[in-house]
Amino acid sequence: MNVDQALASSERIWEQEILPALERYIRIPNKSPAFDPDWVKSGHMEQAVQLIADWCRAQATHLPGLTVEVVRLKTADGKDRTPVIYMEVPGTRGDDTVLLYGHLDKQPEMTGWREGLTPWTPVREGDKLFGRGGADDGYSAFASLSALRLLKEQGVPHARCAIVIEACEESGSYDLPAYIEALAPRIGKPSLVVCLDSGCANYEQLWMTTSLRGMVAGNLRVDILTEGVHSGDATGVVASSMRIMRMLLSRVEDEATGHIKVQALHTEIPEGRRQQAKAAAQTMGDELFSKFPWVEGARPVTTDGEELVLNRTWRPALALTGVEGVPALASAGNVLRPFTTWKLSMRIPPRVDPKAAAKALKETLEKDPPYGAKVSFEGDKASVGWDAPPLAGWLSNAVESASKACFGKPAMAMGEGGTIPFMGMLGERFPEAQFLITGLLGPGSNAHGPNEFLHIPTGKKLTAAVASVVADHFKR
Repeated sequence: MNVDQALASSERIWEQEILPALERYIRIPNKSPAFDPDWVKSGHMEQAVQLIADWCRAQATHLPGLTVEVVRLKTADGKDRTPVIYMEVPGTRGDDTVLLYGHLDKQPEMTGWREGLTPWTPVREGDKLFGRGGADDGYSAFASLSALRLLKEQGVPHARCAIVIEACEESGSYDLPAYIEALAPRIGKPSLVVCLDSGCANYEQLWMTTSLRGMVAGNLRVDILTEGVHSGDATGVVASSMRIMRMLLSRVEDEATGHIKVQALHTEIPEGRRQQAKAAAQTMGDELFSKFPWVEGARPVTTDGEELVLNRTWRPALALTGVEGVPALASAGNVLRPFTTWKLSMRIPPRVDPKAAAKALKETLEKDPPYGAKVSFEGDKASVGWDAPPLAGWLSNAVESASKACFGKPAMAMGEGGTIPFMGMLGERFPEAQFLITGLLGPGSNAHGPNEFLHIPTGKKLTAAVASVVADHFKR
């Protein structure tokens, strides 16, 4: 592949075709079903599906033989599953397959967007396109087909390509197994899987994700009274639900260090992954933590870069993401509240069974409740992590070549702290496949949070880099 020509074409396609479509996509509030239970009725998901499917169908003029289908399945009780866009591009010869994956559902709005930005209004400022879902990961369908266009323009051969774009990833991909089962005969047995839903530690080179954490999420509720009572009468007699909550969480997490005390949530870190963490930390330096929007005077849990990388990739970690039972400040009277509910998000390392982790977490929180309170932990999401298989020599060379040609620097590899349930599913179904997991979620891009943006130059280079790897896959 002529890299200079591919980069020039990618520049043109992004500016003239992808970015205008992404701006239309960002305007659609197609929140994932976990955040929009009435997604069928609201119609936003359908609008996003049709926008992307129509754009992809138009690519048939550049990709002869391209097929685009919106696949729709129902649950056993007749409810609609979130749709999947399934596409195929014929290969040059043979029956080998590359599977490309992305998703189009979005996280909710989140508060804190700076003046001039909102989640549903695309705003381009220099190299950045702000708005919810552009980088996570609405661009994936556009970039996947565009990468194949770059090869087609130059007559570069490639394997048959199947593309799956789901609409449930931000809810744990609970609909996806049914689609993978239904589409399995059509997908075939891919020897390479390309996923564009991950991150990059900087915008200067190609980053390959080698592992992903899983997640156990759920609601921890503490009830101590049947109704609120005057705090002057009850405090000192009745333990507050909040103090009981703190006692329970101390069973799980060391509040001074963040270390998770439940042994079932840990796994042994492979030596190879430790070495990758060390190399990534040396490359990133202080950017490991300086990229975050700290308040003045705040600091990370440690400045040891290798430990920070391992903390966010191979160790469990707890976050509080929501709360109920607490009134707004303006209506907070002097009342001891009857209950408190917290939404807990526990990231678990690769190789940890999420069902076993959820069970261990539930048992730890619910046993011997302080003061006889009523304690319940109800899990609502348990997603498996993923650890990449040993990297084939051809893929290692292909990624290195693509990074040097398209970015001008060597490739890097690192685990990511997020979860892509599809990777765990594919790893089990296709144990012989190789994986290129990468993406645009770099420093400051803030997926899921306020001011999310897509770094446009990286998107253009990544598209050409994917084309390069797919071409090398054919030659292997």
